[in-house]
Amino acid sequence: MKRFFDVIRSVDMLIWALFFTRGFGPGPIPGIAAIFFTDTGALGKVYAEALENVDDKQREGMKSVGASPMAVNRFGVVPQVLPVFVSQSLYFWESNTRSATVIGAVGAGGIGLKLLEAMGTNSDWDKVAYMVLLILLVVFLFDNISTAIRQRLIGQ
Repeated sequence: MKRFFDVIRSVDMLIWALFFTRGFGPGPIPGIAAIFFTDTGALGKVYAEALENVDDKQREGMKSVGASPMAVNRFGVVPQVLPVFVSQSLYFWESNTRSATVIGAVGAGGIGLKLLEAMGTNSDWDKVAYMVLLILLVVFLFDNISTAIRQRLIGQ
């Protein structure tokens, strides 16, 4: 599985976007697919490394008191990897918000395509400024939501 994630991760998001745009035409599906494939590879690697670095002392302690395999994983592994899983997932969510603009600019739809079209006319700079401010507002909003979720689940 790690080699599979390496193969998927080795192709950049823009290349995936161009590949899927060529295959499916312009629209939201190529952008979603590009982000999905890139994040699958990256998050798969991060999650696998987090699971590999689990301290076995908690698992051994659970096994020593006769806990079932499900309880061993629930109370011995999940508390160790949950902060990494949540933190990395939220970071990728924030990052994808910014990446969606660039992906849209190569023809995968969304606000990036609209931004590129407005810039191409060379007369709609008020629309360009509005879209840039909108993108900044959305990224700021998602960052605040992500921080609140992270603090609630993981703690300060």
